[in-house]
Amino acid sequence: MNLIPRSLAHNLLWFALLIGFAPGLLAAQKLEASRLREFAGLLPPQPAGFAWPISNRPAWDNLAADPAFKGTLAAANKVLAKPLADVPDSLFLEYSQNGNRTHWQNAEFERRRRIARFTYAEAFENQGRFLPAIETTLAALCAEKTWVYPAHDSNLENFKGQIIIPDLGATGLAAELAEADFVLGDKLTPATRQLIRENIHRRVLDPFRAMIEGRQKETFWLQAPMNWNAVCVGNTVFAALALVDSRDERAFYAAAGEHCIHRYLAGFGPDGYCAEGVGYWNYGFGHFILLTETLRRATDGKVDLLKDDQAVAAALFCRHAEILPGVFPSISDCPPGSKPDAQYVAYVCRRLGLPAHGETMRGEDGGLALGLMLSSLPDVVPVARQLDMSGDSPLRNFFPGGGVLIARNAPGVAPALAVALKGGNNDEPHNHNDVGSFSVVMGTDMIVCDPGGEVYTKRTFGPHRYDSQMLNSYGHAVPEIAGQLQRTGAAARGVILETNFNAARDVFKLDLRSAYAVPSLEKLERTFEFQRGAAPSLTVGDAVKFSSPESFATALITWGRVTSAGPNALEIADGASRVRVTIDTQGRAFKWRSDLIDEDVEGKRKPYHVDIALDKKITEAVITLKIEPVNK
Repeated sequence: MNLIPRSLAHNLLWFALLIGFAPGLLAAQKLEASRLREFAGLLPPQPAGFAWPISNRPAWDNLAADPAFKGTLAAANKVLAKPLADVPDSLFLEYSQNGNRTHWQNAEFERRRRIARFTYAEAFENQGRFLPAIETTLAALCAEKTWVYPAHDSNLENFKGQIIIPDLGATGLAAELAEADFVLGDKLTPATRQLIRENIHRRVLDPFRAMIEGRQKETFWLQAPMNWNAVCVGNTVFAALALVDSRDERAFYAAAGEHCIHRYLAGFGPDGYCAEGVGYWNYGFGHFILLTETLRRATDGKVDLLKDDQAVAAALFCRHAEILPGVFPSISDCPPGSKPDAQYVAYVCRRLGLPAHGETMRGEDGGLALGLMLSSLPDVVPVARQLDMSGDSPLRNFFPGGGVLIARNAPGVAPALAVALKGGNNDEPHNHNDVGSFSVVMGTDMIVCDPGGEVYTKRTFGPHRYDSQMLNSYGHAVPEIAGQLQRTGAAARGVILETNFNAARDVFKLDLRSAYAVPSLEKLERTFEFQRGAAPSLTVGDAVKFSSPESFATALITWGRVTSAGPNALEIADGASRVRVTIDTQGRAFKWRSDLIDEDVEGKRKPYHVDIALDKKITEAVITLKIEPVNK
């Protein structure tokens, strides 16, 4: 998955803040002096990263023998044989010139990944073979004009040295270099270690502290209730606690991180729903774990962010969002097939006293700091809170705040059918205009789908975001009203009218009127009815009423093959699964067609928009779709 988050282009103010500043909100709140003193008393005398210095040979030899790292040395040797990637300024400038971010990312990420690969390899082997390449790579990175990603510097203010606003890329690289310095220590030359410190301070730590203290206007992520906050705060605090000699100075960053991270948690709501999707749960919550472990280990367990109720709710999204085994919603910008990172799931289960399902915390995924943070944990870790999830229903997970219902057939009852039904609103992080959309999963196939995100370009971040048929409501299984797609904004929302859940069926009813800017629209109610048992089905009923005649259509989105199954039915086949869609228009004539959504998609296949439209304008109508498995 591409882990550079998409801009919140549905909210152009937030996009502007990516290249500018927000008012000094935190400066007005001021960190409490008493909390700074408390942290100073809790932190160890010396800075420390995760895992162990390279001199601790028993620890590194033991980790090298772990099966999770069996390919590490071979992979590092392959990279060692290649020259350091050239990243000319012309690649950085492409984004501001033509919107392409891929060329720079491919070259720069290859360069940055060398730090983790060579640090692991040198720590495992301890022969000095990788040190010259590490030193060369570090020097090249520290010579770059900026560590900020081009997509977050479209005005080139960081590139030109006019301002320094740390972003995902700058803070992430700071964390990697700080961890490499901790592990390799005096194996690096004094000049290189000084270069690391000077650059991390200038590019990340000093601007962060200046923003907190009100000497520099804040960038948006300090207050953002989404993944940017967790990623940037987690990386920054870790870098400080791994690198800064002064205990009082480390206490400042620790207290600031503890203060700022609550904005990230606020984005989940009490039900723990992650509107950014499971892919961005990985990115954001993975760095929340990084911050949690940074503070927990540095304070000998006295500061543990996972003891917070909201943190627990957010953590459980990785369990509650599963539709069927191994299948998760591709809501928002997540690529199809996204699922929670197994290492993070293992961490959540162990810290909350839940049974794991074979997941391991060890591995290189996520980079050097995150990978070693997890890999250096013992098999038995302190439980932040012992949870009992035996009362959770296997039939459904409902997120009332997020407006999302996941409903499943009873365990062990064939066929395995489940659905994800979405209300929500059209101003969510990584928003798509998708109020009222739904997915149908049969076995391991998402046969009616949310198609996920598009490949990032400059359009994805700007005022033309919703020109994309992947991001506007054309790319989602929702009605088209009077020829209009859904509008954008928080006012476009699915108002929950009814929830009626029992063992046999779940009914979920939404008012969708606010999602359409159609003055004549008086009523638009969508009723989902999921039926369980030996003949499971999902019925989607749309009831509409206008003050004057208008056109009315509904839609399905699928990666599968759609064929006619009679005058009032379709069949959709995808993978090993096949469903029948029975169309009831109460006798009104209709037509259907299947059109390819021809956008540059994140997944391997482009989806189809299946349009089901009444032939004539109406003032009142109902269209009902019944989706049920086809027996083989």
